[in-house]
Amino acid sequence: MTLNIGKEVAALERMTVGELRERYAELFGESTRTCNKTWLIRRIVWRTQSLEEGDLSERARRQAMELANDSDLRVTAPREPKPSPDAPRRTKTIPCQVESGSRVPLPGTVITRRYKGRLIQVKVLPKGFEFEGELYKSLSAVAKQVTGSHWNGYRFFNLHKTGDDQ
Repeated sequence: MTLNIGKEVAALERMTVGELRERYAELFGESTRTCNKTWLIRRIVWRTQSLEEGDLSERARRQAMELANDSDLRVTAPREPKPSPDAPRRTKTIPCQVESGSRVPLPGTVITRRYKGRLIQVKVLPKGFEFEGELYKSLSAVAKQVTGSHWNGYRFFNLHKTGDDQ
């Protein structure tokens, strides 16, 4: 069975902190006192992935221990570099070309919307959208997946044209 990290994270984000702490105890064999949801999700996903894909070999563990024993530890923090006096002269500012009038945000943007008590988060990709680890060609397809009926994706996520107040 292959692990789908996106779906796993989406499922964990829907859990309460109490449920996450129970899942943590199942995976690690010990309880935790933290209530930091982000930390719990990261640790659970890390542990699930390590159990799925296997841990380090004994040879790799020995080599890591040897490297750690041989390494020198820094006692003081490194000094901050001095700024160059001609840095402002060497800095170039290049305007970014953005297509005006487009309702789709730039790739990398996460579009969020609360729907029936559930937080919907969609990541904008260069050619499509990612929702719960799955790729979709349009926002309408994501809206249909969430609601079960056809929606205009721009309207569902409240992405109106500039000047459109409806």
